[in-house]
Amino acid sequence: MNNQNSPNSSNNSLLKILLGLAAVVILVLGYMLFNANQKTESQESIINQKIEELTAVRTRLDSISTQLDAKIAEIKELGGKVEELEHLKARLNHDKAELKNTSKFDKNTYEEKIQEYIALLSEKDQQINKLRSENESLVKEKGILTQEKEGVVRENTGLRAEREVLTQSVTEERSKNEELSKKVRIGAQLKAINIQALAVSSRGKVQDGGNYKSKKMNQLLIIFTLPSNPLTEQNEKEIILRILDPTGAVISDSALGSGIFQFNGIETAYTSKKVIEYTSNDQRVEMLFSRGENSRYNAGNYTIELYAEGFKIGQGVFSVK
Repeated sequence: MNNQNSPNSSNNSLLKILLGLAAVVILVLGYMLFNANQKTESQESIINQKIEELTAVRTRLDSISTQLDAKIAEIKELGGKVEELEHLKARLNHDKAELKNTSKFDKNTYEEKIQEYIALLSEKDQQINKLRSENESLVKEKGILTQEKEGVVRENTGLRAEREVLTQSVTEERSKNEELSKKVRIGAQLKAINIQALAVSSRGKVQDGGNYKSKKMNQLLIIFTLPSNPLTEQNEKEIILRILDPTGAVISDSALGSGIFQFNGIETAYTSKKVIEYTSNDQRVEMLFSRGENSRYNAGNYTIELYAEGFKIGQGVFSVK
């Protein structure tokens, strides 16, 4: 007689229950795996679609960029203004750079931008056609003017030859006149002769001889003669005096009337200057220079230089012991 509550019967029932639960778990896992695969495939499809859209937009923007470069070059060649296209080029480059940020990519937004670019390129085509037409007209006008110019040139060939001969003659005559004027100017320049330097003491005593003691030289009196010259115009003349010390330096003190003058295109310091009325009668000229109470002349040889009207007119010397 079989006993239904035997241990074997209980074990069989438990096994069946476990097998049932395992089957359920397998079914659930299978369902979850199926859903995961479906979701992955859907995401891949979305990503692939976005990649295709990005690629298509990038390709279209590159094409627009190429067209834009060509139009900029052509408009420049035709002499038109390209500032607007340069700004458009900058915007286009910015939009292309923004494509790297795929998270913000929106196909519709870029489609609107692309249509705007296409419309602007179409407008520039009209501008290019207009510039071409204007340039063709200018070329025709230039051709007509060239023909007219050639006709005038042919008609004036004889006159030009005569003018060249006349110009050469005038040039030669002008050169001769300039040379003559130069000779006259040189001949008319002042000359300073018998240049002397006299020492004047603090008591007013004048000493000559050209060799002086420093302590007795309170002032220096420069005396010279301007010989008669019929070529020299009789009017006011500015005489410039330069005294060079034994080292070759110019004795100069702006407080005592010294300054700068131009000689042969070079700025040169001078010691003092004086304006005289030239009379062309071997006139005697005196120029008095004082270095001040606390300044003394160093021992050595000194040089006196005189200038007038752009020329060096004379030179003398004196010495100090």
